[in-house]
Amino acid sequence: MPPCDRLTAKEIQVAMLAWEGQTNREIANVVGTTEQVIKNYLRNIFDKLGVWSRLELALYVAAHGGAQWRNLTALSPTPARSIAEMPHPPQQTVQRVPAGTDKDDQRSTRLPYKPKLSPRLISA
Repeated sequence: MPPCDRLTAKEIQVAMLAWEGQTNREIANVVGTTEQVIKNYLRNIFDKLGVWSRLELALYVAAHGGAQWRNLTALSPTPARSIAEMPHPPQQTVQRVPAGTDKDDQRSTRLPYKPKLSPRLISA
């Protein structure tokens, strides 16, 4: 399986932009999302490819065909937009809980946080 087959089209796009030396903010502007989402993409890419840093990612992409990855994505880079041009999330309305109702009934169930465990090298 080629290395980039493990990644989604968006992850390939983010990996290519990181390989080109763009910052998380610049990548977020191109992709049309936030810096935090880009950090999440990069963490997933690192996990899938078994790298630990942007430098290792850049070396990995370069060693595995680099520029050819661009042809594999169905996504074309979108032009950078200013913050004023970015869509704003819809306003959320606050629901009032009538007095006398149990607040526990109104809470959503959340699963406990489970960190991803990455393989560590063990030397004897």
